[in-house]
Amino acid sequence: MKKLLKSALILGAASLLLIGCASKKDSTASSDAKHIGILQYVEHESLTAARKGFVAELKKLGYKDGDNIVIDYENAQGDQSNLQTISESLVKDNDLVLGIATPAAQSLVAASSDVPILFTAVTDPVSAKLVKSMEKPGGNATGTSDMSPIDKQVELLQKVMPDVKKVGIMYTTSERNSEVQVEEAKKAFKKAGIETSVKGISSTNDVQDTAKSLMNQTEVLFIPTDNTIVSSITLITDLSKEMKIPVVGGSADVVEKGVLFSYGADYEELGRQTADLAVKILKGKEPNQVAAEYPKALKVVVNEDMAKTLGIDVSGIKEE
Repeated sequence: MKKLLKSALILGAASLLLIGCASKKDSTASSDAKHIGILQYVEHESLTAARKGFVAELKKLGYKDGDNIVIDYENAQGDQSNLQTISESLVKDNDLVLGIATPAAQSLVAASSDVPILFTAVTDPVSAKLVKSMEKPGGNATGTSDMSPIDKQVELLQKVMPDVKKVGIMYTTSERNSEVQVEEAKKAFKKAGIETSVKGISSTNDVQDTAKSLMNQTEVLFIPTDNTIVSSITLITDLSKEMKIPVVGGSADVVEKGVLFSYGADYEELGRQTADLAVKILKGKEPNQVAAEYPKALKVVVNEDMAKTLGIDVSGIKEE
């Protein structure tokens, strides 16, 4: 009996210790701290950069995690079934939530009609039905788009490959952001007099075979900022080296993995831009009073090693 009582006392003391440890982090935050939930769709360098930029800029503007704000970060790991559960939890427990990438933002909007929602790394917020228009969002969501002018990417491609006649385009059919970019790309290439061959994929299992098929038929492979494709980008860039077919497009982080060049948003800066919108809401504005924005910081990123491997002169775009 004494042994049982002693064990119970030890367990009770341990439980109190654990409770003290669990609550220690929150105890440093002020009682009126605002709670901000962040839902990132998948582990992806660009999306992570946007999140880190968001948190860093909030701190710079006087909103420090664990002090006057409390950040609750969740990652859906690209699993659609996780999104609804996480979204419902975040909108219930936070004063403001941020969705990083289109599926995350859509899930948060579906989960609440009153909690203020921010989004970032969303290509077309209007067609994704997150806002009625960029200027007048009209609901409880606003944020930043990562849309970059695809006609500029076509212009850069023609600088490094002036004789290109046919381009392959690969995208994920379930990603609305990719569909939007593909439609824009088809128009831009057609305007430039370049033929396109388009193939959609449904999962990472399709990436290698589809990329190889397109490379056999075309001179260049164009990819949008597509989460599924980016998660398997090395499969594509290995083929690029093997078949001597350059890959262009996508987000800046894929260039270091073998994409020839990309022109688009600086995702850390995009996160910082989103934080500026968050502060407006934290100070009392409703999301429908805060216009959604396109990226203010765009950049060209070139992989010179890949250019040498493929025998392509990229000097004409390095100064862009």
